Amino acid sequence: MEKLQKFVDEFALHSAAQTEAIMRGDAKASNKHANQSFAAFKRLKAHGNVGRDALATLFTHPRMDVRTAAAVFLLRYRHAEARAVLEEAAKGKGLIPFEAQEALKRWEEGVWALDPE
Repeated sequence: MEKLQKFVDEFALHSAAQTEAIMRGDAKASNKHANQSFAAFKRLKAHGNVGRDALATLFTHPRMDVRTAAAVFLLRYRHAEARAVLEEAAKGKGLIPFEAQEALKRWEEGVWALDPE
């Protein structure tokens, strides 16, 4: 479980860093952090649903961007909870609410595919 927590922490760290890089206009850093978040998710996913459940602990993270990022990846697996996180985030204005709105839109369109299995 300690290893899973390390991957959850990496996901959270890089999700937050990606947002900060976007806000600075640093596309290179943003892409780097996005890739590292996705890599952390893949390492969690390699543990199956136990890894996905570990990521779901971020649904209560203090940062909205981290909560939203976790919810986006877990829309299929923890649908009701992830959707609630995204719907709450989508109520605001700015980058994170926009991303939440887009994730929900892609789900409704049937084209969401971050964790299809």
